[in-house]
Amino acid sequence: MNTGDRVRVDRDDTTHEGVLLPSASPDHLVVKLESGYNVGVDRDAADVEVLERDVYDVESDGAEGAASEVAFDDDLPTVALISTGGTIASTVDYRTGAVTAQFDAEDVLRAVPDLAGRANYRGRVVANILSENMEPPIWQDLAEAVHEEVEAGADGVVVMHGTDTMQYSASALSFMLDTPVPVVFTGSQRSADRPSSDNVMNAVCSVEAAKSDAAEVMVCMHASESDDRCALHRGTRVRKNHTSRRDAFETVGGEPLGYVDYDAASEDATGDARGVEYRGEYAERGATDLDITPDLDADVELVKFTPGMDPGFFEVCEGKDGVVIEGTGLGHVHTDFIDTIEDLVDDGATVVMTSQCLEGRVCDRVYDTGRDLLDAGVVEGEDMLPGTAKVKLLWALANTENPAETMRTPLAGEMTDRSTPWTA
Repeated sequence: MNTGDRVRVDRDDTTHEGVLLPSASPDHLVVKLESGYNVGVDRDAADVEVLERDVYDVESDGAEGAASEVAFDDDLPTVALISTGGTIASTVDYRTGAVTAQFDAEDVLRAVPDLAGRANYRGRVVANILSENMEPPIWQDLAEAVHEEVEAGADGVVVMHGTDTMQYSASALSFMLDTPVPVVFTGSQRSADRPSSDNVMNAVCSVEAAKSDAAEVMVCMHASESDDRCALHRGTRVRKNHTSRRDAFETVGGEPLGYVDYDAASEDATGDARGVEYRGEYAERGATDLDITPDLDADVELVKFTPGMDPGFFEVCEGKDGVVIEGTGLGHVHTDFIDTIEDLVDDGATVVMTSQCLEGRVCDRVYDTGRDLLDAGVVEGEDMLPGTAKVKLLWALANTENPAETMRTPLAGEMTDRSTPWTA
């Protein structure tokens, strides 16, 4: 009896059927029921029958960075599953009662039987963290892992990631990688032990997207509160806009690249992408040669201007290689800060202005403050999201001769051609 087996557990007058999950204690069994709930059972007090063996023949030592494989079918595409942790790879730690990241990629395969038959899978663990602990060096490890998997023949990549910083990681890989295949980030707002978990639908839709024709870095998450479809957001234009809703992610300044219909994706598993519909322009599979530029300059800060803020916030940026400012409206700060910002530029920092507004473009040519900021050497960040601008600046400082010009140049869909009102 192994993790991933489908079992029947008889205890007293109660019978449970479900998938055997990892347990925090050798004295207990944890079974995921059809209802979505998990149940813990004392091993000594239960009679257990294995109904179906785990469909995945996985070999892995569980170490971070290690790759593992399941039995291959020559008629199916290969999808690499790369785990960094997060809620999609979390369950309840029964020792503490808290949700903790303790699944690796193979555990997710076992917990989502609907993935069977859709593709061949390679599992790889890059990190096992909650996403608030994500750092630029892990982005570099992640980019290298994706590059290696694609180079080894993966037809698509799914990155399992915590939702809180997923948009930053998706942006990072958008700049660090030229990819000829889809790279799809996904996660879940609610852990697998909850019946309202979105992990199964997000995982299934992400695998279908990874088999599709769009060679983009994308984020695949629920498009609504219902279990009807997932949205595919470009990695440089997506933002998490709600703390807990399952449809927390939105494309800012436009419509998602496409959608994955869950009912269509849930029909008989096949090697072809099912239920995927693209509505925007995208880079086609195979149109780009695989390449990687993983260097990052982590000496960059993102500063949000607020009325009455302490000037010390900008003084902390002294000596930094880059600063992204999240200004008001068209891209403004208090006039008292302009001299300090000019000093940062004179000291060699690249200073980029973005806006706190969710829609629209920075334009520092309208008001006196904006013109003074331009005279001080500030670079307009167009309509880049502030987080995306920070990630791009990390990359631009390490990989280009003129970071300021690079920040004005669209590279990975991070800027729109022009800002126009958008309605559904």
